[in-house]
Amino acid sequence: MTLARSRGVVVNGVDGLVVEIEAYLAQGLPGMTIVGLGDTAVGESRDRVRAAIHNAQLPWPSERRITIGLSPASIHKKGASLDLGIAIAILTAQGVVAQNDTIVAVGELALDGRVSPVRGVLVAAIAAQRAGFETILVPHAQVAEAELVPGLTVVGVSHIHDAVAYFLGEPFDVEPVSCATPRDETIPDLRDVRGQLVARHALEVAAAGGHHIAFLGSPGVGKTMLAERLPGLLPALGEEVALDVTAIYSAAGKLQEGAGLMTVPPFQAPHHTATMAAMIGGGSNAIRIGMVTLAHGGVLCLDEAAEFDRAVLDALRQPLESGVVTVSRSGFSSVMPARFQLVLASNPCPCGQFVGTGASCSCSPQVRRRYMSRISGPLLDRIDLRVSLEKPTMVELDPASDEPESTQDVNQRVREARARATRRFQGLPWSLNAHVPGPVLRRRFPIDPDAQTLLMRDTLGLSARGLDRVLRVAWTIADLNGHDRPVITDVAGALAFRDSNGSWMTP
Repeated sequence: MTLARSRGVVVNGVDGLVVEIEAYLAQGLPGMTIVGLGDTAVGESRDRVRAAIHNAQLPWPSERRITIGLSPASIHKKGASLDLGIAIAILTAQGVVAQNDTIVAVGELALDGRVSPVRGVLVAAIAAQRAGFETILVPHAQVAEAELVPGLTVVGVSHIHDAVAYFLGEPFDVEPVSCATPRDETIPDLRDVRGQLVARHALEVAAAGGHHIAFLGSPGVGKTMLAERLPGLLPALGEEVALDVTAIYSAAGKLQEGAGLMTVPPFQAPHHTATMAAMIGGGSNAIRIGMVTLAHGGVLCLDEAAEFDRAVLDALRQPLESGVVTVSRSGFSSVMPARFQLVLASNPCPCGQFVGTGASCSCSPQVRRRYMSRISGPLLDRIDLRVSLEKPTMVELDPASDEPESTQDVNQRVREARARATRRFQGLPWSLNAHVPGPVLRRRFPIDPDAQTLLMRDTLGLSARGLDRVLRVAWTIADLNGHDRPVITDVAGALAFRDSNGSWMTP
């Protein structure tokens, strides 16, 4: 046989694409050509594959012209994950192994024939399973990662000899692989936060309804401590979301070897010097995963929010609404998930002392206005809860005072509130109040008449989006209070969080 094929997978963003690899051996000047829009790493496969096959003492068609075709040819392909598939296609064309169209091979080849780990093995396994393939060959060290995908036979190979033996139906010796172990996540306890009762309640509401939240206060008042404790208040990720989140970290090369599903909501806190590409994702030749996608299913915390570049902050407006981010470049495009909870934390001014009467602040009104203007009105309009923090009193900081509630206690109430919302939205494509479109919430889920009167009377200055967000927060507060529908106190609480005593954006 002079023409043979195998299957491999390339990762584009957080998606996997099954690639058909064809090897054609023809008469002509000896050499090897790879066609099909491969990047530099794919082009260099010819040298890695040749050396690996030679050093493994396997036959190489040295008198033939080798053409490798990667299909679909119109899609860019990057990385070294196709090495193993290319080697199998060449060996199949020589008759060393029989062609098997039910197997996908993923792995980078070292020059001595070893199969090295690659990024995105979990993504590759998901792509192979969805494409209807039965078996996937992966680097031996990443078997546990690929086995997270149900209904797929995963074979770990540590050397090209192992892959050949598997195709021939022969046994081969590999070291045993331990099963995926649960990730050991240490989450800070809410009990560490003293005082700040309003902020603690706002954090509970945010966790129960999936709302975005913003903290404003002087340095050291506890903004960052509160933000870091939000993931602990959230319920564990469901199986489907956990698989998506784990696949994202696999594609980004951030998944720990041997770790199981990521069931704890992720927490991302980029530095305020983060660029647009780092935050949203991008790149010129290949799509890099941004912080908004790494925070999918969890929390994106922007500490010192007013220090971020305004364009970077405004780029968050679209994913906050849609839950996805689309990265497009010349020749390729990728849609990546970005359903996260945003936490903004900021000082009120450069010196951080513009609190209360602002008597101790050394910043001029113009400086304060310019500082806070980096957080644009359209972005702030998408924040459901806005909380101004004040310094805790010495009584609250006294170790002898009563212990605050722990994360476990609040998490229980959050899970109960989310269960009420899930029952209410049964049969609908939403389970959190923050995700329900405003028209659906207004038409299908009316609130108490007195609460509706208060809502209409006190929201004249809000946008239509702001009104919907107040209504969503009111439903979350009602769920926490055990009410069947929001009453006047629930709406009053939602309005108070929206206004935050008028201290946001005040010059």
